[in-house]
Amino acid sequence: MPHADNSAATLFIDGEWRTAAGGDTRQIHSPADGTLVATVAEASRADAEHAVAAARRAFDDGAWASSSAWDRGDLLLRVSDILVRDKAEFARAESLDTGKRLVESEFDMDDIAACFRYFGKLAGTDSGRVVDTGTPDAISRVQYEPVGVCGMITPWNFPLLQVAWKVAPAIAAGDTFVLKPSELTPSTAILLMRALTEAGLPAGVGNLVLGAGAEVGSVLAEHPDVDLVSFTGGLHTGRTISALAAPTVKKVALELGGKNPNIVFADADFDTAVDFALTAIFLHSGQVCSAGARLIVQNELHDALVDEIVRRAERIRIGGPFDDDAETGPLISAGHLRKVEDYVARSVAEGAVLRTGGGRPEGERYADGHFYLPTVLDEVQQGSYAVSEESFGPVLTVERFTGEDDAVRIANDTHYGLAGAVFTGDPAKAQRVANRLRHGTVWVNDFHPYLPQAEWGGFKQSGIGRELGRGGLGEYQEAKHVYQNLRPGPQHWFSGE
Repeated sequence: MPHADNSAATLFIDGEWRTAAGGDTRQIHSPADGTLVATVAEASRADAEHAVAAARRAFDDGAWASSSAWDRGDLLLRVSDILVRDKAEFARAESLDTGKRLVESEFDMDDIAACFRYFGKLAGTDSGRVVDTGTPDAISRVQYEPVGVCGMITPWNFPLLQVAWKVAPAIAAGDTFVLKPSELTPSTAILLMRALTEAGLPAGVGNLVLGAGAEVGSVLAEHPDVDLVSFTGGLHTGRTISALAAPTVKKVALELGGKNPNIVFADADFDTAVDFALTAIFLHSGQVCSAGARLIVQNELHDALVDEIVRRAERIRIGGPFDDDAETGPLISAGHLRKVEDYVARSVAEGAVLRTGGGRPEGERYADGHFYLPTVLDEVQQGSYAVSEESFGPVLTVERFTGEDDAVRIANDTHYGLAGAVFTGDPAKAQRVANRLRHGTVWVNDFHPYLPQAEWGGFKQSGIGRELGRGGLGEYQEAKHVYQNLRPGPQHWFSGE
């Protein structure tokens, strides 16, 4: 399979690879050392409109939407096989774009292949249901049909995984789509479109446009021929997309920010709580929507737990994606690095206690990259900037609580509601707290596992879950996924040595 970085013909519209109409290009640089990774096309509004028109024609001609669900499922299974076959190439491209450690990208590729396989097997199994009318003189059925043309806007932190979560179910359902990945990390989206073409995706069904959100993403949000826009990213952009979509009253699916609480009770297993607290926030340098950025600790355990987390955080090894000894990598861009620096400076100015980190690492090996030290801010108070806003970086804030009610009150005191966790040795308490948390995913004695067959969305301003309700009470209920690890123990993602 060709790599994405040797040509600017990287827009895929109506079954053809194209350069941008205006000839514009963008250079992609590695956040680890600034080296040139790729030169790609920079689409214009006209390119995005052509892509929408291609997707509209492909849907309206009826052949794809009425195609066999089993055939669409087989196509997804073929894509899964290609992802397994070309795992090394996909993982390397992902790490070059993001700076993420290669081993993390390899794990992501396994999840992505599993996602395509899951939806490949699901296609055709959920086509509708019969409704009892209460009389033999009538037949009533509910049938599920494709939405139509889907605009997909994905972020830079998990570039291909986020694409897979949107593209795979859309294909399974019989939709057509226009995909706009983050302009910072387009390489694996290009490779995926090549894989879809190899697997037999018809022309016009899948289209790829690259470029900035203001120029290209806005077309997908406001265009009257787009039936649904799906966005994963920041709260501010999510609000903008909702406003752009409102005049055409199109369906909108949003996964936005998270200020995710990680509650640790005094009866939790100490080593397990420490280990998962580190993984929850410092994996991928904290650039994870569901990162456990808020550590909420019972008073009796606070000092010992935070001291050990600080000790371990100071030993985390930082490096580039292909450094064998690295445990975490750089931030995505110079602009994002400045944002994290400003977040920490403002938090300290408001009274947070800087226990470790709070700056860039020293040394020549870090000079050309966007690196930031793992940081712990202790004694953070409710209502402060540190609690209310995302850093989306390797910054852990620590709050105290007294008892169960206090923990729930503090954890729910946020306008976000994406994910959270509870660590305790008391199963009954774990379930009580999980039930009371207003967050879309709650892990018990664990952090970060994701299952494609489970709900993934958010309460409050974290967005709209994947399932919006199919009749019944669905429109008036939130969907929560509670995942409980029955044999918790340290995972040793960060060695602490």
